[in-house]
Order: sequence, then structure tokens, then C-alpha cells
Amino acid sequence: MSTTATTTSKMISQTISTLYSILSTIPPSQYCQSFFLFAAAAVSAIAVLPSDLKQILVDYGARASSPKPSNNAVLSWLSTLTKHTQVPHSWFAIFYVVSVAWSVFWLGQFLSGGQVIKFIAEQEVEYGGNGKGMGSVQVLAGWAMMFLQGARRTCEHLFVVRASSTSTMWVVHWVLGLGFYLGVGVGVGVGGADAILNRRTLELSREEMVKLGVAVPVFFYAWANQYKSHKHLAGLKKYSLPTEGLFRWFVCAHYTCECLLYLSMAVATAPEGVWFNRTLVCALAFVVVNLGVTASGTRRWYEEKFGKGAVEGRWNMIPFVF
Repeated sequence: MSTTATTTSKMISQTISTLYSILSTIPPSQYCQSFFLFAAAAVSAIAVLPSDLKQILVDYGARASSPKPSNNAVLSWLSTLTKHTQVPHSWFAIFYVVSVAWSVFWLGQFLSGGQVIKFIAEQEVEYGGNGKGMGSVQVLAGWAMMFLQGARRTCEHLFVVRASSTSTMWVVHWVLGLGFYLGVGVGVGVGGADAILNRRTLELSREEMVKLGVAVPVFFYAWANQYKSHKHLAGLKKYSLPTEGLFRWFVCAHYTCECLLYLSMAVATAPEGVWFNRTLVCALAFVVVNLGVTASGTRRWYEEKFGKGAVEGRWNMIPFVF
């Protein structure tokens, strides 16, 4: 082997070793936060692309349409790629089944002192994550909220939502969604790493009671109204305009509820001295950006189909803001 090849091999080996050393000392919460923020940034970047390119990468379900033929080689290649990497829209249900199973897994790990949750909690504490100041009840409340949300959405997909057999979405959307639910399950637990390792009792401090007292009613309000919104959408004639319940004020009322759900979880699992769980705030940022892009597309689609004034006076998703 030549001297140049040997030197290059050593450099690669040293680079890999250095990268591994850095990555192995990052707390789990920062991995989750980085994933959520990277995904949000990617969606934001796609949202400002030219309309033809954005249509190929973003639109799915009822809003999707066949891209117009293009002489642009990049557009043609992307159109072909996305066309051959579609998955059924009904695969959304897998998110919620995984979410339920994930919540049950972490609960079992917590109650039994399992090695997986212990290892993650140790990594969080050892490498300076935000695993202190969150009580055991908050950890359990976070998983319970995720379980209830996942269970309800699973039931909706089985008995309420009528997924079209021809509707599809790009597999990248599906992978991002799956990663999101896996990350949130971990994100709830790592915030209470100290409580997990020290087997803290189920006593509640006054601060924890206040946070749960605020978060739990908001969660159930959003939880119930999202069900009503999905039921209303499922009961509409094909491609009709929703008008009942929160849809009187929001173009995508079910997205408003989704944001409230994760906002309430961020408050419920906030460490001592702060009002929000940093990891779940990052998850909420992804939810807002991802659903915000879709909500904007939905508004345009309604205006094209039903006229400019069809949704006039309604917010897309967030009152007074968007």
C-alpha cells in the first residue's frame, strides 16, 4: 500500500473515531431535539420552493394532482422518483399503532426498572441533558397522554376515517412521521431521567400540580375536539367544505387540536422551574411547521374548488396568528 493511501486511511479512521466520540457523548434528548428541528427546517425549506417542485414533494391525498409535464430534467427525475416511492395513505394508521406500543413499552420499562430505560436515563444524566426536575407523575402523565392520543387515532382509522384505496403519499412523509412518534416517546421519558434512576415516589409538588392542572384540561379539550373534527370530515360528501364545530373558525381545525395536544404535553412534562419541556417544544415546532404547510395548501385547494370567499374569516390553524 502506498504512503498516500496509508495516510488517507489513517485520516478516515481518525475522523470516524472523533465523530463517534462526539456522538456518543450527546444526551438522548438532544438527538430527539435535533431530529425534530432538522425535520422542521427541511419542511420549511421545501415550503419556499417553486410551486411545481413543491407540488411533487409535499402534496398528497385529495390535494395531490398529477404534475404537469416538464422539460426540466430535475423536475422530471423527482417526479419519477416520488411516483415510484409512494405508499398507501392508509399507512398513517401505523403511526398510531407504533405510538401505542411505544407508550406501553416505556411504561413497562418504567414500572419494572428495565435496562433499556435505565441505559437511556443514565446517558441523559451523564452527558448533561435536561433530565432533572421532572417528577415521576409527570413522566407517567406524558406517556398516558401519548397512549390516549395513539389509541384514539388508531380507533379512528379503524372505524371512522375512510381512507381512499387509491390515495397515496411519498414514503419520505411516512418515514418522518414514524420518526416523530418514536422520538416523542423517548422525549417524554428522558426529561424525567433523574426520577427514573432514583425511583422517585409519586408525590406531586405544588408546581407539578399547577402544570398538570393547566395541561390536562387543555389536552382533553383538544383530544375530544379532534375526534369531532375527524368524524365531521369523514361524514362529508366527497370533497365538501367542513363547516361544523371548530371548522367555523379554522380551515384545519383538526390541526389546531394537534398543536394544542403537543403544547399541553410540553407543559405537563416541563421540568421544575420552567413551563415547557424543551424536547416536546421542538416536537411541537415540527408539528406546527409540517401541518402549517399542509394547512396553507388546504386553504388554497378550498379557494380553488369553492371560490375565494369559501373560507374567508377563518384562520388556517392558529388563532390570531395563522
